Amino acid sequence: MENTLINQATEFNPDNFLIVTARTFDELQVGEIFRAPSRTLTDAHSAAFQTVSCDNHPVHYDAVWAKKHGHKAPVVHGLQVLAFTEPGATLFPHVIGEAFIAFTELSCKFLREVNAGDTLYPALQIVALNPQGNTGIVETAATIHNQNGELVLSGTHKYLLKAKSNA
Repeated sequence: MENTLINQATEFNPDNFLIVTARTFDELQVGEIFRAPSRTLTDAHSAAFQTVSCDNHPVHYDAVWAKKHGHKAPVVHGLQVLAFTEPGATLFPHVIGEAFIAFTELSCKFLREVNAGDTLYPALQIVALNPQGNTGIVETAATIHNQNGELVLSGTHKYLLKAKSNA
C-alpha cells in the first residue's frame, strides 16, 4: 500500500482527481438531470446575503413588518434562492469540465415565498441542445422545490460549450 501511494505521488496528475468523467456538448442528452443537495435556510444565511447584497428592505429581516404585510415571516431574498440553481451547486460543471465556455443567460419566476427554516431542493434538467459549429448551447430547466414538494422557483439557464474535445 505504501509503495502505491509513493508511486501515485511521483506520477501525480490532477486529471486523476476529477469527480466524474468530463463530457463535451456532443456527449450530453436532453432529459439529463443534475440535482443539488438539499439545503435548509437559516436566519444566518439570510443575514449574510442581506449584508452582501446591501438589500435593506424590511421584508427580508423585520418579522413584524413582514407579518403586517401578509407574510408569515421575513422572506428570503429571491436572488439568494436563485443562487441555489447555480450550476456549481450541482455536478453539472464537473460533467462539462473543460468544455465549458460561458454561462450566457438565465431567467426565472419566483412562485412561492421562501422563509428561514425552509429546505430547498434544486435541480437542472437539460431541455435543449442547440449545435453551433464547434460549440453548442445547452439549455436547462432550473427548478427548486421546498420541503412540502411545492415548486418555489422555475426558470431556464443557457451555457455555451465546446462541441468536441480538442484531443
